Formats: sequence, structure tokens, C-alpha cells
Amino acid sequence: MIDTAFSLETGDPGRNYVPTGNMMLHAVYDTLLTFEGSEEDEPIPSLATMEKNEDATSFTFTLAEGRTFSDGSTVNADDVVFSLTRVQGMTESKANFLMNGITVEKVDDMTITLTTEDPSLELPAIVTNPALSILNSELVQDNGGTTGDDDAAEDFLGSASAGSGPYLLDSMDITSRAVLVPNPEYNGEYAPGFERIVIRNVTESATQLINLQGGDSHLAVDLNGAQVAELGEDFTVTSKPSAQTIFLLVNQNEEVGQVTADPKFAEAVRYALNYEELLQLAGEGSVQATGVIPPMFTGALDSGVAEDLERSKTALEESGYAGETITLQFPSDNPVGGVEFTPVAERVQAQLKNAGITVELAPAPFASQIEPYVGGQEAFSMWYWGPDFADSSSFLPFGPGEKVGLRAGWEADADPEIAELVSTAANATSVEEREQAMREYATAMQEEGPFVPLIVPGINLASSATVTNVQNNTNWTLDIPLLQPAG
Repeated sequence: MIDTAFSLETGDPGRNYVPTGNMMLHAVYDTLLTFEGSEEDEPIPSLATMEKNEDATSFTFTLAEGRTFSDGSTVNADDVVFSLTRVQGMTESKANFLMNGITVEKVDDMTITLTTEDPSLELPAIVTNPALSILNSELVQDNGGTTGDDDAAEDFLGSASAGSGPYLLDSMDITSRAVLVPNPEYNGEYAPGFERIVIRNVTESATQLINLQGGDSHLAVDLNGAQVAELGEDFTVTSKPSAQTIFLLVNQNEEVGQVTADPKFAEAVRYALNYEELLQLAGEGSVQATGVIPPMFTGALDSGVAEDLERSKTALEESGYAGETITLQFPSDNPVGGVEFTPVAERVQAQLKNAGITVELAPAPFASQIEPYVGGQEAFSMWYWGPDFADSSSFLPFGPGEKVGLRAGWEADADPEIAELVSTAANATSVEEREQAMREYATAMQEEGPFVPLIVPGINLASSATVTNVQNNTNWTLDIPLLQPAG
């Protein structure tokens, strides 16, 4: 029994793009490549091995011999082409963007090439996403599947399995529970460890704690640092920094931010904060954000900004700030990794006051806060960002002229040097070249950007002594195929 707060919308991999869906579907479907547990440095073979050209624009996948779907049929290149072009063709799918700019071609029954116009060193990480799972093409097409917006296979995939993973979807209710059972035709590396796995919707982390302590569940996914500290030695806690970053946005658009638009104001905020004190609110597994790229990704900086009140006050004077009250907006009902935004905002408010900046807090529900944030209408706000896939390129959108940069009113011509670093990192053709470009980008963003990274919350997976091999992953949170009974 696994307790988690549901973000589950569908049993159709091609339409899924939410955490609980990723967790469940990763156990039912295989992708071309994968990550094993917390090892996310480089994708490893799942259904296929991969070779790329020197320009990182052509990727050849060779399928493993004899891998089978849950009906016993063999996985072949037609299944891969159908599965990936189906996601590409379903323009209403949240996962559709993963296939942007990628051409899929069958070479022979066991070989497929994926090509891009520009270098794409992140493509191997992209294809690990559960949304790009490989489906039994004949079975799905027999049940309404197509490679366009007329696809009608979602209902079928909500109550049946068309994958090659170690488990089958026995039943699913997106509001309450999903039940997995072993796939009798599975012939991959990760043998099912349990005859039945129930993923249960438990929205309150306090209830998850009670269930785990009382033996009503075996694993809790959403406990915060304080809660896992209550667990005794009969329980195992796997804690590590997540891939999410909580940050402050300081809008550079004069029409939106007025005084915040001066780059010196963002500098004043950045050096006014005591990051160690902020981190105290985050709990087990959390770390200070060392930049816009979280610590586990290529290019992440070794250390973050340190408080420097003299530098902050000098920058504040240069910004033209004259004591105006600045409103800090943030979602009040959407904790990340157990970190509540309100106490963090209150501490930021107090620390900025010490530096001479007057801040008024304006919490609001996520549903009403998200639209002005995405639309670039918030002058000063606290938000969070996580990767679309396990690769540092997921954090290039913070750059000037990019998606998140534009939410802060930061146009490409506002900082051409950082914009060029984004381009260099995105178009690198070697791992070494990209790592250097990512690090230069992260360093520059600490000095000049309109973002103030605060905290990388921890993720805490707590289990009873009956379960072993509990491992976290950026894409699917809990790696269910790895779970085994103790002993």
C-alpha cells in the first residue's frame, strides 16, 4: 500500500504529464531508455540501446531481442514509431511538446532513428519520460488509437494495459486508487516483487504519517522533514534534494514592476537574505539552491549566494528605491516537498525589512495566482520550478527571452551575453562543451538575472520494514519496479 496525494488524470501514457501518473505508468510501460532509481547521470537501455552522431542530431535506437507486451506479442519498430508519433499528433496532450522538432523513422523491424535539426544532447533524457512509453500499436489501434487528434484510445488505456513493463494496471479511479498486478508476460530486468500494489490517494501528509505508523500503509510519498523525524527505527526514510527550486521573481518590466525593474533592486534582494535561516524551514533532505540549476544536474554551482548586507544596501541605493511598499505574491495552498510558502515568505519579509525593503505579503490560492504569474504580471513573487525531464536543459527557460525569463519581463536584448550562453548550452554537441556552458550560464544568472533561487526542497520517501529498495527519481518520484519485499 503506497500513500500519496494524487495528481492522476489518465491511464494513457501519451496524455499523461502529472507526477502520480508518471509513478504508476513507469511500472506498467517501458520506454526506449530509462534511469534506474536515483542514478540519473546518464540514461541506460530499457527497450533499446542508443547511438548518436557527432552533431547530436541523429539518434539510432536498436530494440532488444524478444521483449514482449502484456499479450505476449513482440515489441518492434512499428510500435515505437506509432507510440512516439501518436504523442506528436495529439496536439491537446500536455506531453505533446516533448516531441517538438523530432522526426521518427523506421529503419528496419528492430531499428528506429530520431533526428533533430539542431543539436539535442537532451534527447536521451527526454525519451525516458513515461509519456513517451512504447505501446502495443496493434492493440491500441484496435481500440481507437491513431496518430492524430482523433485518437480515441484513452478510455481503453484507463482500464487495460498495452505495455511491456513489470506490472499491469488492474484498476484505476483517478480520485481514489490505482491497483497494479504482475505482468505474466514480462521478460525484462525488473521482476515484479509484489502480487498486488495499491497506490492510494491520501491528500494530507499527516494522514499518510498516521497510516504508515499504524500499519495501514507500507510507504508514504509526501511526508515533510518534520514528519519523517517522528518515525522510529522500524521505518526507513530515503531523503535527498528534489529537482524543484523555490525562487523569488523580481520583474524587470517597468510597467509591471516599477522600482523592481532596476537590476540593482534584484541584486539588493539577493544579498539581503540569510539563506541558512530560510533553509531551516525546509526540513530533511532540503538544501540551499545554489542557482537556477538544482545540485543534481550538470552545470549546477557548488555553492549559493551568501548574505552580504553592505552590498545589498549599496545596490538598493543605486536602484532608486525610496521606501515604497513592495507586494510579494505567492501561492498559499501548494507546498513543494513539504515546504509551505507562507512561513518562507514571512521570513523573507523580515529579512528584507532588515535591509531596508518594506514588503507586504499577498498570498492567494494557486488557481488564482498562476495566471498572472504565467502572464508576467507579478512584480515580486515567490514560485517554484521543476524539470520537464531529467536534464539541466530544463532550466534554460530562466534565461532572457525564454519562457520563465519573459514571466519576469526579461527580454533577450536586456542581457545579450546570457542569451548567448543559453544558445551555446542548448546547441552544444559534446557533454564537456555543454557542462561548461551550463556552468557559465548558472554563474551569470546568479549575478545578473531577475531570479533569486532560495531552496531546493527535499523529497522524503518513508517505508515500513516490510519494503526494501525504495528509490527516488526525478521523473517518476518513486521507482515502483525496484520495490521488493524485505527478506
